[in-house]
Amino acid sequence: MNGRALEGKVAVVTGAGRGLGRTIAGALSEAGAAVTVASRTPEQLASFVAETDALGGRALAVPTDVTDEQAVRELVDRTLEAFGRIDILVNNSGVLSSVPLLEQQAGDWDRVIDTNLRGIYLTTRAVGRHLVEQGSGKVINIASNFGLMGVPHHAAYAVSKAGIIAFTKCMAVEWARNNVQVNALAPGYFATELNSALRADSAATAKVLRAIPARRMGEAAELAPWVLLLAGAASDFMTGETIVIDGGQSAR
Repeated sequence: MNGRALEGKVAVVTGAGRGLGRTIAGALSEAGAAVTVASRTPEQLASFVAETDALGGRALAVPTDVTDEQAVRELVDRTLEAFGRIDILVNNSGVLSSVPLLEQQAGDWDRVIDTNLRGIYLTTRAVGRHLVEQGSGKVINIASNFGLMGVPHHAAYAVSKAGIIAFTKCMAVEWARNNVQVNALAPGYFATELNSALRADSAATAKVLRAIPARRMGEAAELAPWVLLLAGAASDFMTGETIVIDGGQSAR
């Protein structure tokens, strides 16, 4: 892909304060896009904007709880005020819960489903109105290989990610004639802050790696090229697809 292939485009990335979201936002900026970063961590967003400004890019920080409908509307409004349009939405906000179902409290289940699934619904609906009206756009949903597998102690997370995959297909079909492509990425284990506690436990890490044929976790930089593919012209005839990037874990 051309190094500045997204010049003139505007992207919104949720869950962009750290981890995969921050790396994705940085890759979009390096490809030429103006980027609005959203999360519930204002300090991390401000840091990203400062780094982007120093590199000559354009970035806007909008602290956002994606489960709050009004906050999501403000995210879209502020992006349009700053940059005049939206071309790319990356839905990356997500939380993890690891607990046996019989021990899981309903509030914890709701927290995971609300953030991971309701959040994507609200942001996609809010941004999608503009994409459909302008007759072009890209929606990239970050799902998980857990949405394709049976994973003990992760029912809420797996269900939310499976829902994202189904939602991706539904919106792809609904918006195909509006020239809006909706696709998903389903990462496996990537080394991020989300699983830092697991990686600090050598026995737990070894157990995870035994389940991955590649015998390692992914690095955030390995996901970014796939986001750029789905954000650019190369995916104009591709919609409703989920690309799994997990070192072979779900292929076993």
